[in-house]
Amino acid sequence: MPTAVKKTGFYALVVFIVLFSVFPFYYAILTSLKSGTALFRINYIPVDFSLANYTNVLTNGVFPLNILNSVIVAVTVVVISLFLAVTAAYALSRINFRGRGLLLLTILAVSMFPQIAVLAGLFEMVRWMGLYNSLFSLIFAYMIFTLPFTVWVLTTFMRDLPVEIEEAAIVDGASPFVIVMKIFLPLMWPALVTTGLLAFIAAWNEFLFALTFVANNDTRTVPVAIALLSGASEQEIPWGTIMAASVIVTVPLIVLVLIFQRKIVSGLTAGGVKG
Repeated sequence: MPTAVKKTGFYALVVFIVLFSVFPFYYAILTSLKSGTALFRINYIPVDFSLANYTNVLTNGVFPLNILNSVIVAVTVVVISLFLAVTAAYALSRINFRGRGLLLLTILAVSMFPQIAVLAGLFEMVRWMGLYNSLFSLIFAYMIFTLPFTVWVLTTFMRDLPVEIEEAAIVDGASPFVIVMKIFLPLMWPALVTTGLLAFIAAWNEFLFALTFVANNDTRTVPVAIALLSGASEQEIPWGTIMAASVIVTVPLIVLVLIFQRKIVSGLTAGGVKG
């Protein structure tokens, strides 16, 4: 097959994948800029331009508070997950003990459980601890699924770090805490950024637990708040407002991924190639 045909086919495939991935978000932006009867007209290029939907979603109701709730929950989950995962990864990668491999597989298996399978048990635990209808219930629930993946990735990354660095620090009298914080953390930034961002996205987008464990509008997170947006009547679906809210909560994730894309790639591929 000629080289020109291969290149043409490759770039055509790339263009198709990009359009397939970007078009839903692009159309959401177009819909969010429409109002009134323009919402029901199909246009693939900007024709109407109105910020009424954005003004409505940000000024009416408690949606800004819902955004703040999501930020608090997601950031807290990331901070706790990374702190616990770094300490666990140090022990799992540097200390030889019987059953270490089985423990790692168990940790990874926990993250593979479907949410609905543990929903009833988690709900009873949340009620027993008195956390129902609070952000702490979401933080507790999200940790169960973000922490295993974070531990697994950081353990794989830390296992590939040279042992000689740690041995030199021990000779100089450094404690395990100093070794982790002053030596390993600067070397683990790609893995920390990757796992932290993935944990943030998972907590930011989670819907089932947020719908089940929180019943008050003031403590809901943005996925549930968007799902419960209503129009002037029960029969009206405010598509413009829903699309505006979706764009508002999606843009920060896109910006984060674009900023840290290099570290994300290096973090995901860490340990995949042996020299």
